[in-house]
Amino acid sequence: MPAHYVVRSVDRADPEVIAALRAAGVAATHEAAGRTGLLGPAVQPRQHGRAIAGSAITVSCHPGDNLMIHAAVEVCLPGDVLVVTTTSPSTDGMFGDLLATSLIARGVVGLVIDAGVRDIAALHVLGFPVWSRAVHAQGTVKASPGSVNVPVIAAGQLVRPGDIVVADDDGVLALPASTGRAVVDAAAQRLDSEQAKREKLADGTLGVDLYDLRPLLADLGVRYVDRLPQDGEA
Repeated sequence: MPAHYVVRSVDRADPEVIAALRAAGVAATHEAAGRTGLLGPAVQPRQHGRAIAGSAITVSCHPGDNLMIHAAVEVCLPGDVLVVTTTSPSTDGMFGDLLATSLIARGVVGLVIDAGVRDIAALHVLGFPVWSRAVHAQGTVKASPGSVNVPVIAAGQLVRPGDIVVADDDGVLALPASTGRAVVDAAAQRLDSEQAKREKLADGTLGVDLYDLRPLLADLGVRYVDRLPQDGEA
């Protein structure tokens, strides 16, 4: 029988780094991190306009069984993000308003789950943000062992305990805590550059000129014409 663990100790990132990446957002942080760490699009936000970042508390569950989510609550600290996976694909509603209430009491800022959630209306009232693979009323049992704070795969992305998780309307990103400061600096430079471009575009500059794309279009054989050529015309 394989071993199962609840690991209590997690090395968390600097809260200032976490806050800066939350402010930068998933898209800018993903680009600043060299386009790494992004979870697949199957995991979607179940609310709009919410942005979180925190240290990952990871959970590996048997599908259809949320026992280990309950076990994970005890090791969560304020500012953490709970990241839940299953050992085989599942869309069962493994998380609802009762677990959310427990996590809120621990100061957890949100949930990322590569499975299903339910009680969506109640979660909205509680103000607890979730990103999930599915919304499904199918209930679960509490019977099977799993692990807390071990490396997991969520929507195709490796997530380690203590990774910085950033989530907003654009998706979910997980980065090693050790890279956080460098990514903050790169994201700040990127956001400054984007603001300068935004101002030029607002003044009417075209993207093909801003990015000097006309030579590329020509090299790729793209022609500008006033009308499509008729049959037999070059």
